[in-house]
Amino acid sequence: MGSRASTLLRDEELEEIKKETGFSHSQITRLYSRFTSLDKGENGTLSREDFQRIPELAINPLGDRIINAFFPEGEDQVNFRGFMRTLAHFRPIEDNEKSKDMNGPEPLNSRSNKLHFAFRLYDLDKDDKISRDELLQVLEKVDVEQKMSIRFLH
Repeated sequence: MGSRASTLLRDEELEEIKKETGFSHSQITRLYSRFTSLDKGENGTLSREDFQRIPELAINPLGDRIINAFFPEGEDQVNFRGFMRTLAHFRPIEDNEKSKDMNGPEPLNSRSNKLHFAFRLYDLDKDDKISRDELLQVLEKVDVEQKMSIRFLH
């Protein structure tokens, strides 16, 4: 599995992704395998539909917002590098110490970048504000999901 993925990723590209995201060589190789397994069109990109086939996202009340975070404005496909940049926001903050470059840009998983990323999940109309209606939409989705879970358990 790992050797096939690493042969499809050029060493130069792997090093660039490693530096940009803070993921290790083995993590990138494993995520590349996952990326290619999700790429049903076998065109080197993922669509929203590819993400919707992930069971954990399909049942997550905020799954559609998480999926949207992978796609730049107006885009309907994401390549491996974009996929990795988005996933880097989910890395633990403690990992920054290992990959800190004092001369480079702030890590994608820094506290401020994580906050900005999370803010964008809630700012649906992209006006740099979270309106009452946007917040209520999220709370309603979570509330509906909780009620469905409680019914399932009883």
